[in-house]
Amino acid sequence: MTAAHDLIGRTHPTLRVSRSAVSRNLSGHPREVYADARHDGWGLGADLIASVAREQSLAGVVGDDGPVAFTGEVPPTFAVVTAAVAAGALPQTVPAVTLCGEVLGVKILRAGESVSYGYTFTATEDTRVALVTGGYAQGIVRSLGNRLAVTVNGVRRPIVGRVAMDVCVVDIGAGETAIGDEVVFLGDPDLGEPAWAEWISLTGLGLEELLPAIGNRARREVVA
Repeated sequence: MTAAHDLIGRTHPTLRVSRSAVSRNLSGHPREVYADARHDGWGLGADLIASVAREQSLAGVVGDDGPVAFTGEVPPTFAVVTAAVAAGALPQTVPAVTLCGEVLGVKILRAGESVSYGYTFTATEDTRVALVTGGYAQGIVRSLGNRLAVTVNGVRRPIVGRVAMDVCVVDIGAGETAIGDEVVFLGDPDLGEPAWAEWISLTGLGLEELLPAIGNRARREVVA
């Protein structure tokens, strides 16, 4: 049987998971601690979480079927390193994921013209917009439309109109943008990219809701 994640196409956004960042976030914990690998590692990849947890000498992992000790027996009580720590969504952790889309096309939007379903955005002046891979089917939450500014070539640009199933529209203004350019929906705030805190604030959802929706629907790649 083909795994659901194997059916993800090349037009889906990409979730890059930094192995070194996950390793850093799981380091320094007591050896008795278990890492949370439920729900395919909450979208980070259960195999990755287990591998890094072993390297960091943690006691084991908690999977969908319960806790698994790397050696010995599982104690009756134990502490768990959460997905928020592994993903780098808490203070004193480093960002471990980058969610990127790709520009499919660019067009001029004249003043008075609208985009996407229901025309919730109407241009007040002439501008340029880009159609970008990534929609609510891949975890780009609908409420981010007209609210989240993504990064295009290092510059924040707003998502305009409603987020569609597989794509969204970004107002790129006069910026230099071409087909194939990368668009960062979620990344490192130190680089000016949207962060987990921003997503959580704008959507009203928690990381335990956002991360699996992204990680299990986007094209996931583990990078150094």
